[in-house]
Amino acid sequence: MNDLLSAEQMLRANTDFLFPDDPGYAEASTAWNLAAVQRPFAVAVPRDVQSVVRVVRAAAGLGLRIAVQSTGHGAGALAAGDLGRTVLLRMHELTGVTVDPHARTARVTGGTLWRDVIAAAAPHGLTALHGSAGDVAVAGFVLGGGLSFYSRRHGLAAHSVRAFEVVTSSGEVIRATIDHHPKLFWALRGGGGNFGVVVAIELDLLQIPDVHAGMMLWDLDRAPEVLRAWRDWTVGLDDAITTSLRLMRFPAIPELPPFLSGRRLVVIDGAVLESDERAAELLGPLRALQPEMDTFARIPSIGLLDVHMDPPVPTGGVSDHALLDALPDAAIEALLEVAGPGAEIPLMFAELRHLGGAAGVRQSSGALARIHGSYAFLALAAVPDHSLLPVAEELTSAVTDALRPWENGCRFLNFAERAVDASTGFGGDAWETLDRVRTLYDPLRIWSAAHPVGEGAREAR
Repeated sequence: MNDLLSAEQMLRANTDFLFPDDPGYAEASTAWNLAAVQRPFAVAVPRDVQSVVRVVRAAAGLGLRIAVQSTGHGAGALAAGDLGRTVLLRMHELTGVTVDPHARTARVTGGTLWRDVIAAAAPHGLTALHGSAGDVAVAGFVLGGGLSFYSRRHGLAAHSVRAFEVVTSSGEVIRATIDHHPKLFWALRGGGGNFGVVVAIELDLLQIPDVHAGMMLWDLDRAPEVLRAWRDWTVGLDDAITTSLRLMRFPAIPELPPFLSGRRLVVIDGAVLESDERAAELLGPLRALQPEMDTFARIPSIGLLDVHMDPPVPTGGVSDHALLDALPDAAIEALLEVAGPGAEIPLMFAELRHLGGAAGVRQSSGALARIHGSYAFLALAAVPDHSLLPVAEELTSAVTDALRPWENGCRFLNFAERAVDASTGFGGDAWETLDRVRTLYDPLRIWSAAHPVGEGAREAR
């Protein structure tokens, strides 16, 4: 305790830091996921790279740990740890995008959000391997691998990165590429936030000015029919299509549009990277199910950020996750029993995302070589009040546990909101290599990540 008091006294002279009794601390330490309560030793909100360097050198010099966070969408695992000796480095004020339309690249600074990147790329007929929500930061998404509605055709977002600019644990600013600091470059492509503060990313863009995308919905009573049909449709499906299926329950609130408010629904959404004629042909088996609403059409690629209908403002939630190699009839029955029309549960949604294609092809230039499995499952319960947190955790666990007999034992760590064994996100060789790279670039284990690499990191949390 005395050493922490001494550290606070020394850091108070540095205006980069906020402490629990300071104005602005509560706001700066609040994650986008409001269910994740974070009480770090201090918070720093840098606005330039030199501020990042000062924070890292000051905190590391006093034996403190550092957790890097832009938005805090996946803050649950980090918040569950002990942050009493950790400085939370919030990157949301260090932002910016520069697009090179001729090279089809973007340089993305610090905590920049995907919506700003896509908005900058769109006038040039370009887009990127972004996620389903525009208010997720690029850095955390990419460091965890990055799954997109383009991924079955174009792979993971991590594999589109050309360079990272990183502040290391020693306070040095380095540029990691396939030719310079190649081990660090490899680790940052899917290895998580265990290796430094990413202050800029250079990534390849896709020449996709518009895309055939949208969603179809049915009443939840149709779930047994729709779920089986979607499963059959995805087997051997053209990699031009990436979709998700969700069993959804919405509260009756005026903030929601009438077609969602108070409804229980099955929703299929996604993107088709084909002509409109070919897209209509490929979507035919789903349209044969006569959806209540069908919005699939040609839209500007920036519109894909809105298709998944993710919450537009910070929201509290708890989730659980599994990867499945297949979705046999028995697995469908198990899911319907716990989350289908006959289940009286307050679960917000149970989601299946179709994987495979380029997302499942091994890449040698990144720590996350591919996502193992044919489907990613995610169960999420809303937590409007912290007193409901234990119930939400129990509920999402119960729904996911129903599919445990068919999971493959791996995890996609971007979907792992809870603390899990991080080694399950990687192959055996990759996990051991990640530990060696961390020892090389973070020998004192100062970085506190949501999913820590190495036994030393795990013990420190």
